[in-house]
Amino acid sequence: MAAAGPEPEPALRDAAAGLERAGEAAAAAAAAAGLERALREAAPRPERTGEEAAAALGAVRAALVAAGGAEALGKRERALFDAFLRSLAGAPRAARPEGVWQRCFLEGPPEPAFCVLLESLGCPRPSLHPREVVEVLEQFLQEGRMLALLWDVCQQPVQDGSQELQEALLNRIVCLPNHVSNKLEGKNPPVFFPQNYFPLLGGTIIQVLQKISDSLRGGLDCSISFVSHVLGKVCVHGRQKEILGILVPGLMELTKSDCIWQRICWRLVECVPDRWMEAVVLGFVQQTPGADVLSRLLGNLVVKNKKAQYVVTQKVLLLQYGHTTAVLQNLLGYLAVDSLRRALLIKVLQELLETWSSSSAVRHSPPEQQQYISKAILICLSHLKETEIESCRQELLTSMMEGVKCHLDSSLPQIRRLGMIVAESISAKINTDGPLLTFQYEEDDEVRELKSLLVQTPPFCAVPSLPRDDRNEKADTEMPVVLERNDKSHTAAPVIADEELDTELDSDDDLIPYDMSEDKEVRIKAPVYIRDCIEVLTGCEDMDKWEAAIKALESLVRKNPEATREVSVELAKILLHLEEKTCIEGFVELRQRAQVAVLTTDPIPVSKYLTSQFYSLNYSLRQRMDILDVLVLSAQELSHPKSHLKTKHSGAPKPCIQLLPGSDSSKDWRRIVDERIKSKTRRFATGQSQVELASSPNEFSSVAGHFFFPLIQHFDRPLTTFDLLGEDHFVLGRLVHTLAVLMYLAVNTVAVAAMGKALLEFVWALRFHTDSYVRQGLLSCISSLLFSVPAECLLKDMTEELLETQSWLGDVVEKDPDGDCRRLALQNLLFMENLKKKLQTAPS
Repeated sequence: MAAAGPEPEPALRDAAAGLERAGEAAAAAAAAAGLERALREAAPRPERTGEEAAAALGAVRAALVAAGGAEALGKRERALFDAFLRSLAGAPRAARPEGVWQRCFLEGPPEPAFCVLLESLGCPRPSLHPREVVEVLEQFLQEGRMLALLWDVCQQPVQDGSQELQEALLNRIVCLPNHVSNKLEGKNPPVFFPQNYFPLLGGTIIQVLQKISDSLRGGLDCSISFVSHVLGKVCVHGRQKEILGILVPGLMELTKSDCIWQRICWRLVECVPDRWMEAVVLGFVQQTPGADVLSRLLGNLVVKNKKAQYVVTQKVLLLQYGHTTAVLQNLLGYLAVDSLRRALLIKVLQELLETWSSSSAVRHSPPEQQQYISKAILICLSHLKETEIESCRQELLTSMMEGVKCHLDSSLPQIRRLGMIVAESISAKINTDGPLLTFQYEEDDEVRELKSLLVQTPPFCAVPSLPRDDRNEKADTEMPVVLERNDKSHTAAPVIADEELDTELDSDDDLIPYDMSEDKEVRIKAPVYIRDCIEVLTGCEDMDKWEAAIKALESLVRKNPEATREVSVELAKILLHLEEKTCIEGFVELRQRAQVAVLTTDPIPVSKYLTSQFYSLNYSLRQRMDILDVLVLSAQELSHPKSHLKTKHSGAPKPCIQLLPGSDSSKDWRRIVDERIKSKTRRFATGQSQVELASSPNEFSSVAGHFFFPLIQHFDRPLTTFDLLGEDHFVLGRLVHTLAVLMYLAVNTVAVAAMGKALLEFVWALRFHTDSYVRQGLLSCISSLLFSVPAECLLKDMTEELLETQSWLGDVVEKDPDGDCRRLALQNLLFMENLKKKLQTAPS
């Protein structure tokens, strides 16, 4: 049997394929040679006519089509085409037939065509007007050549020197609207407006990414780096909204169920250079509608990229505070979505709590930033799991105790309320079984917004507006829609229970109530003597008598000054320590008015007692501030003149003549005399009766020193429970403002010069205080001093101190972070300048 020979079919197929490839290579070489020949022949020549130039350019276009288009050109052909386009841009108008030379730029390789057009726009030639170049660029964009340009760059391999070329191309792409607008002086076509160009560029990037996706699925390599650079540079130029407004919705749809698209999107952001990473990350956070979508678009970028991690965990949360609540929810929700990023969420919460509990940060940060940090803490708390709370429970408790103390020490009500809200929220998280920390404060829209951050909202849903006092509705509206049916059943249960309870109470109520329709209210007689008031306020257990005594005390003190002076210090002591025993309306005001009445009736001994008690032990901060308030109100009352009025007439008083009733002759006599006087009297002006205050001595003049000097003596001596220069800076601020008011009221008094000098030394010792409220009080002291102390005394006795104060005020105007302090300092400087001018112009 003969052996079977090898089958000839595979060998024949390989030979046929080889011949086909050889034929294609030969055809490509011939096409390339034809294109090269056409490019040489189409070079502009002076002697060539318009028809010959058109034919030569047509031959170039035909040779380009024969070579497979611009995408099929090799490196040599690209270089030749680049040189051809440059010579065409610089050729005379006759060598560029209208409608033909533009097609050479639009059909040729996109990168050299775009670069030559931009160079021609930047350095215009006599034969090529900038308007013509802009028209070609407009066609370049409208025909999708920007897509071909970006895709062309993505396919190019990385070579030496290509980075510089790509950087130059990148600048031209991103700054194209600026180039066109600068050259045409703002009269550019609408396509080059930034609000039109960058959305167009965003759509082009989506198409380039689609080509990259198709290439990867086909097993071909390409680079996404240049597209990332374009995105980064556009964002750093401030155009995140325009480009990401198109890019983010497109990527959201494409990455929903395609893992390759997700990898492409992650790679797109990861390849952005670090110098542009912040702008890109912020743009995505602001444009993305939810944390889940943001996680799908960015992936684990914060874990892989240190710059992105710094931006997300440090810069946006701790160094900036202008972002919206939605941005914070997106950012912190993004950290909480994936298990690899939850460690960063815990780290962020710890750093936020460290800043929130720092007394220095509370004193020096603006209220807007502290509210921003508080919101971030509440959002972080909403994402914590039980195991994570257990692991950091002690740390949360320590931060809560330190932070709430710092916030309650603040002089701003807004800061104190923020501390209360955050402390309550932390307490609710760490004490799930035990008693919760609660504070009393007024609930408004801001408070409700902060508390709503503790409840996570479902993605793609806006937080509904909450009713003012219905907290059950708040919980219901913030639950997902899936739980709606269960919520309805739960909300109906309490109503049934209340009805059953009412029925049960009605059935058991067999007692008949007394008829009280004819009962009359028993009125307690108010005390008539001051000593009776003292006995009732100190030892009486009858609350009705006690209430009547506190209400009648002020009027008794003012009606009986002699009796008041006998017990004034004792009465001042009782009122200072008096506490509210019943819920009496306006108790604080009644007690304060009584204290003012006692102090104004017997100023010297009572003021000595109150000022000595201000620096004594075992007084609360509230009592010390009550002392300051009483001193200010009493000084105001003593310094104002009494309200006795008299009427002053312009003419001399007329004699009062009593006439007998019914005397007609007397009436005629009076009329005749008045007419004669009126006819012979010359009047230069008719005066009107003027009502003026009766002159009276300034009662504060003799006691101003007793109010002022004891308060200013011991401010720098810390006590066990009272440290003005330490943590009790809020009371120090009240003290400084009190001294400013007393100085203002001491105008034209004997002791005003000595008071001014002592106050200036006091201000100089505290001028660098860190609390803005204290600094405002110090500047108010300077204003009162300049107003009250005569200018001659200021320049004679305090010249050096005033010069130093003027220099300090100039530093405050330039460097103080508080706007009110800068305004007060500027007012003081202007006041000092006016005083100098008045003294210079005054006669000697």
